[in-house]
Amino acid sequence: MSRIRPAELAARFESGDEPFILDIRPRSDYQTNAIEGSHNVPVYQELRHGDESALRDRLGEIPHERDVVVVCKMGMVAKRATSLLVDEGYDAATLLGGISGWTGYQSGSLGYKLRSLLWKLR
Repeated sequence: MSRIRPAELAARFESGDEPFILDIRPRSDYQTNAIEGSHNVPVYQELRHGDESALRDRLGEIPHERDVVVVCKMGMVAKRATSLLVDEGYDAATLLGGISGWTGYQSGSLGYKLRSLLWKLR
């Protein structure tokens, strides 16, 4: 399954090659902290419990002509959404570390730097 690191996503933003950012977290979490320009489709709880129907019902909100990067809190549930999207013909990837990884990247936190080293070793 395709994954993208926060630094890679930032580079795409800087180059003008912006993917469609699909944030699947609950609306309240999205309203508290989100990637600028992202789109909220709050299906996190359903996917977490194995129910893909809520996301399937909202596929019409996700453009096929753009790459899609799926975001959740830490990236685990986003993997399920990414898998479903790929099965439906989307070019989709999961943001490694989720919104926590993105926030850590933006702030340059030590936790992010350590996770980033682990990702490079994989």
